[in-house]
Amino acid sequence: MKIIALDPGYDRCGLAILTRTETGKETLLASTCITTNKNDLFEERLFMVAKEFRVWLRQHKPDVCVLENLFFATNQKTAMRVAEARGALILTATELGIPIREFTPKQVKIAITGDGSATKKQVILMIPKLIHVPTKIQYDDEYDAIAIGLTASATFSSLAGFEHYPHK
Repeated sequence: MKIIALDPGYDRCGLAILTRTETGKETLLASTCITTNKNDLFEERLFMVAKEFRVWLRQHKPDVCVLENLFFATNQKTAMRVAEARGALILTATELGIPIREFTPKQVKIAITGDGSATKKQVILMIPKLIHVPTKIQYDDEYDAIAIGLTASATFSSLAGFEHYPHK
């Protein structure tokens, strides 16, 4: 199974590609953070993120695209913009026939640390213990994408197990 995982955003969008073998071993094939120019108009930034994501989808041909459910308690303007970025990313994957699955922040924290109230730092510290990270990661968004991908891998133990999550 090949998973593309996203931590959606329009300023920075974390992205990770993971595979899971039949024996349950996860491998991080690639990860990055798509960044946009703060001086560009929002719609240009949104287009740039979706365009780059499409390149990754076509190059890696994942079986599923996973992302975290949106949860914002404070800044409504940022939440709206991130929601719009999520929509563009979901549309892009859907156009290419890739099923979408979502996880709550609590599900991700439980899968990575065993504690649903873990901090972001605790999640980040656990990731290298769970999967080999071959390059230095600059932004938390990339760690978040890897964590979401690991959560999906733990949830979908094989393509056979994934069948009960219907495609279109």
